[in-house]
Amino acid sequence: MITVEKLGAILSPTSLEFENTGVLNPAVYQDGNTLHILYRAVRDGNFSTIGYAKTDGPMNIVERREEPLITRDFEYEKQGVEDPRIVKIKDTFYITYTAFDGINAMGALAKSKDLIRFEKHGIITPQVNYEQYETYVNCCPQNKLNPKYHQYYNLFAQIGVVGDETRLLRDKDVVLFPRKINGQFVLLHRIWPGIQIVKFNDWKDLTLDFWVDYLMNLTDHIILDPKDPYEMNYIGAGVPPIETPDGWLLIYHGVHETTTGRIYHAKVALLHLDKPEMEISRLPYPLFSPMKNWEKEGVVNNVVFPTGHALFENDLYIYYGAADKHIAVAKMNINELLLELKKQP
Repeated sequence: MITVEKLGAILSPTSLEFENTGVLNPAVYQDGNTLHILYRAVRDGNFSTIGYAKTDGPMNIVERREEPLITRDFEYEKQGVEDPRIVKIKDTFYITYTAFDGINAMGALAKSKDLIRFEKHGIITPQVNYEQYETYVNCCPQNKLNPKYHQYYNLFAQIGVVGDETRLLRDKDVVLFPRKINGQFVLLHRIWPGIQIVKFNDWKDLTLDFWVDYLMNLTDHIILDPKDPYEMNYIGAGVPPIETPDGWLLIYHGVHETTTGRIYHAKVALLHLDKPEMEISRLPYPLFSPMKNWEKEGVVNNVVFPTGHALFENDLYIYYGAADKHIAVAKMNINELLLELKKQP
């Protein structure tokens, strides 16, 4: 087993209007001893923006803005700019996030050169309704497709909204790899219930035609599906993949239903360096689970939701949303974690 030390919450809601309900699910960019933390800030009514804090070292907050860093600017994100992740490729920061308009939750992109000014590039995930989605995924070999990929279609069909042009495919947890692989951008995303991979040369390639072809061959792009009891309901990419000599370390969330509700766990898998669509191994048990009071009780109970990391020598710090209310930190030894992954069959 891996020794995981929970270090507690480092950011919590304040009396400021934009973050008076919750601060959670942070993107983290490490620059030496400094961490730039872009976090989801929630105000009354479940309206989200992105807040900003800076650390000296893994835990010491030395700066925190009193207003949002990234705001809700467009109709497609009128209720929420949520759950950001960040990577830097060459001289550009890429911030992927969930854009929520009150009905639809889809992946969106913003870019920055300096983490001060941000250029938004809109929705980057498939903009299709569930009737269209079902038509496309029915082209896949159904013996290779988890039946849960039809679940939202079946649900919306029962209530008569499956053809609603305003109710689009939910596609969240969009996470970029921190460098190009074989000359291509590579990202992970979550069409419920699994994690899929996308490779492309340029952002302008992500057209509707691109996504239609992608969905018609969805089984070729699924890299992880729910497997063990701790992720039986669904999974989603969390921390941007961490490059190691043994492969890409992917820390993600896994959800399972209990008689009293859902529990979100932190899970971990190892992906092939040159072919990240190939799973090398994954732990059959959680890396960590909601056990502390600040993880078990909050806006949404029983949630640990990992989205950022920092590496100080061999100490791997994981930054996560706790009960949709706080940002907390867990620490472990990265070599111990990799050794445990390599032991898996």
